[in-house]
Amino acid sequence: MKIKIDTEFIKLDSLLKYASIVQTGGEAKDLILDEQVKLNGEIITQRGKKIRPGDVVETLDQIIEIEG
Repeated sequence: MKIKIDTEFIKLDSLLKYASIVQTGGEAKDLILDEQVKLNGEIITQRGKKIRPGDVVETLDQIIEIEG
């Protein structure tokens, strides 16, 4: 799926909620800390990681491409 953002970045936990991957920040935190989220092919464990246009986030068999 492609997500368009109009800002410089979006934080990882907010992106997961915005993309309807999770319903709450707590669910996002658990998913991230369980090492089930990849940013540009690398496992990421920082829920506040800044995601920018051009980044690709993978989780739960979903691929999210960020567009500016």
